[in-house]
Amino acid sequence: MKRALVTGITGQDGAYLAELLLEKGYEVHGIIRRASTFNTGRIDHIINDLKLSHGDITDGCFIASTILKTDFDEVYHLAAQSHVRVSFDNPVFTNDVTGTGTSIILESIRMSGNKNTRFYFAGSSEMFGNSPSPQREDTPMIPQSPYGCAKCYGYWMTRNYREGYGMHCSTGILFNHESPRRGETFVTRKISRAAARIKLGLQDELYLGNIESFRDWGYAPDYVEAMWMMLQQDKPDDYVIATGEAHSVKEFLEKTFEHFGLDYRDWVKIDPKYFRPTEVNYLLGDSTKAQKDLGWKPRVTFNELVDIMAKDAYENCSHRQPI
Repeated sequence: MKRALVTGITGQDGAYLAELLLEKGYEVHGIIRRASTFNTGRIDHIINDLKLSHGDITDGCFIASTILKTDFDEVYHLAAQSHVRVSFDNPVFTNDVTGTGTSIILESIRMSGNKNTRFYFAGSSEMFGNSPSPQREDTPMIPQSPYGCAKCYGYWMTRNYREGYGMHCSTGILFNHESPRRGETFVTRKISRAAARIKLGLQDELYLGNIESFRDWGYAPDYVEAMWMMLQQDKPDDYVIATGEAHSVKEFLEKTFEHFGLDYRDWVKIDPKYFRPTEVNYLLGDSTKAQKDLGWKPRVTFNELVDIMAKDAYENCSHRQPI
């Protein structure tokens, strides 16, 4: 039986990945950040099948001891301060968790002496910033946020350990991928939840920032499958994971509100406080390499994604009270 460690297991991607690994017969370990409230909602349905440890990704002693006491076949590093807008307010914390935390895990694996451990780093399309599109593995990285900068650091450290120590280290440069498990402060979930609440008479308006930016949006369960595929390859490498289609936030708005028979213009207001100091205007990924080398391709379309999130939001908001 293979053993896998997933950092960030309580997040959207971590929960889907844990399900996938369990289905494939893995013994799945996860690291959970110690908090004063329970934060396991996304994995409660499988929690008895997981081996969980409480700790901080920036605690070198904890990470080293976790990796040393178990011979992991695969380590999936998903933990991060993953909100781009929040990274402007907390740049040092973002760097500590998203950047330095990656170095701690890589060095712990190296020091363990287990040359068979395979490592996956969760890169991001935000590393490209406003570089020319479509963005591929060899596109220049020009990050436009502390989050993007921290992810670039993790990406280059992963490459350094692969090239310098011969470790099996791969990075998935994942473009935006959403699902009903996405955090409620992320724009897609914020939109679908607000539209459902407005339809139910539980909310009167929605405040957003820049709705003119374009993103390449896919479905999270499709993307975590690509993570697993990368670590099954004989040779480690870096892969862009994307749909190859760009859609604006405005289009996501339009289609979500249309799902409920509403016109978003009657309900949405633009608030400057949600704008970022530096904006990324257009992200469009080219996943040709992943499709060729891994045999991966996205299955859920943009319109299907909008409907999945809208339906789930309506079901989950139907029993709630007005705010």
